[in-house]
Amino acid sequence: MADVKLVSKSQVQPATQNPIFYILDTNVLIHDPTAIKNFDEHHVIIPITVLEELDNLKSGKLSIAADCRQAIREIDHVLGGALPQDVEEGVPIQRGKKLKASGSLSVLMTETPENAVLLPTHLNDNKILNAVAYLKKRHPGRRAVLVTKDINMRLKARGCGIESEDYHSDQLLSDIAHLNKGYIEFKNSFWNEVTDVQTEHCHAYTLYHVPRNVISQEIFPNQFLYDKTGFLARVTKVGKEKITLRHLDLDALMSQETWGLKPQDAYQAMALNLLLDPDVHLVNLTGAAGSGKTILALAAAIEMTVASKVYRRIIATRSTQGLDEDIGFLPGTEEEKMEPWLGAITDNLEALHWEDNNCSSSIAYVLDKVPLLFKSLNYIRGRSFQQSLILIDESQNLTPHQIKTIITRAGNGSKVICLGNLAQIDTPYLSPTSSGLTYLAERFKNFEYGGSVQLQGVPRSKLAAYAEKHL
Repeated sequence: MADVKLVSKSQVQPATQNPIFYILDTNVLIHDPTAIKNFDEHHVIIPITVLEELDNLKSGKLSIAADCRQAIREIDHVLGGALPQDVEEGVPIQRGKKLKASGSLSVLMTETPENAVLLPTHLNDNKILNAVAYLKKRHPGRRAVLVTKDINMRLKARGCGIESEDYHSDQLLSDIAHLNKGYIEFKNSFWNEVTDVQTEHCHAYTLYHVPRNVISQEIFPNQFLYDKTGFLARVTKVGKEKITLRHLDLDALMSQETWGLKPQDAYQAMALNLLLDPDVHLVNLTGAAGSGKTILALAAAIEMTVASKVYRRIIATRSTQGLDEDIGFLPGTEEEKMEPWLGAITDNLEALHWEDNNCSSSIAYVLDKVPLLFKSLNYIRGRSFQQSLILIDESQNLTPHQIKTIITRAGNGSKVICLGNLAQIDTPYLSPTSSGLTYLAERFKNFEYGGSVQLQGVPRSKLAAYAEKHL
């Protein structure tokens, strides 16, 4: 039982006289274990069926089990010392040391009478919907909203006359078209837009200081400016009046080899520029299947571990819907269990060396020189990786909470590379706008040590390009 000092209702005055009932489904608490804190002054309700589902899922080493355990701890922190009647009536959610109106939390314990049952009770979803419908009947003057990430659950709720909505507290964009691409393209010469520029030569590169109002769009650190004449620059500083650009030689970037790999277009050159910069600690690469995300990241990772030795090891991980369920049944060590799920990494490692005289020897040489570790998301929790390059493949399938779990594992001298395609989300309760990859890109767009690039085209093959467009 958590050691919590309870706050009575007389101590906290509600900010509204008629707070909304927000009833949370299990998938909301798995998606964000701290969700109960995100409903302001309103009344959050957890149906007893949801607590039972969390209890059934909390055991084991799966990532979903860890999220369930954290959600239970969050609920216990608020309700831990409450009396039974208070748990059903509602216990104030106290945030911080100061007492303030911050909503309340309760558990919906009441069983639905037979004459009030709308749906058959053989499914947990139906039990929750029946309980919400009965709650509305008992409190006709209060607005009750079921919060669930299950679209079908929301459809069933509509059929039962129950108001429902998706969980949006960690959704920062309503349309991924507004997501930072990592570059701004100019149809004509960039310099046609500039009337005032100050040039500064620093060591081996040139800096340009131009007025902020030259560009009408939002500007972020490590964003690229690119025009069709071949001008390319990277934003190094964003001020209120001026922005600082670092000039880049596009021809030199296009001819630069990274572990034998050359960029095939300007977008891949931008990506490699960020990947190879040790001062950029977080890189997000998005794009269609075959656009080169994985092979670019892998080539840069090997270059910085084997050749320049900036990092000591490469840690590759990913999360898919079936991964947590199936990894325990595969034979072998953790690395051997993870290898089938990280086939894209090994496939691209082979692609980097298939022109060598002895491809298998080259791959063995790389694996001998640098530890390439395949780690399950389940085993990353609680770890701290120093001087490591962390590759997160298929990161569009991670929730914001999961992406935070991985990013916070990066220790001193480490770099995180997130790879994903928002058009290929495989998990049932995520969308492009609610994906952890979108959340991360938005939260870190002003981070001076991070950058993003949305790759274009499908260089994998003409067949892949045609399939991406027409299938």
